[in-house]
Amino acid sequence: MSDKIAIIMRGLPGSGKSHWVETYILSLALEKAIGVRQRGVFSTDSFFYHQDEYRFDAKRLPEYHQCNLTGFIQALSSGEPVVICDNTNLCRWEYMAYEAAAKALGYQVRIVLVGEPSNPAHQLECAKRNRHGVPLAQIQRMAKVFEDF
Repeated sequence: MSDKIAIIMRGLPGSGKSHWVETYILSLALEKAIGVRQRGVFSTDSFFYHQDEYRFDAKRLPEYHQCNLTGFIQALSSGEPVVICDNTNLCRWEYMAYEAAAKALGYQVRIVLVGEPSNPAHQLECAKRNRHGVPLAQIQRMAKVFEDF
């Protein structure tokens, strides 16, 4: 079995996905952690930052999702030992290409769900703590379309 791992995060905005990723990276040996942080973490949200300010633009979402997937696949292709997709991945179709590419390139795939999307208390907590100002009503809509594994 391969020692290379691809991690696909799932969860509502504010559920703690990025915190989980950071905690995981900090658990690695220093050199490996630095490599993962520099070359192994892919989040579509990162494309919406302009000079440290988050500016969401729904029109750019498909383009940015494609850029994120491309970077993820390039990291897999170059043999990075740990490659992480840090997106909400509410529905299977949203992460199928990430999973398929990782498996095709010999990676173990680990899908990590953070939180309980169907839990109203969790939804409220996500609305309070997400970094991008996603309101509770939007989080509740996202929770309704969330697909179990």
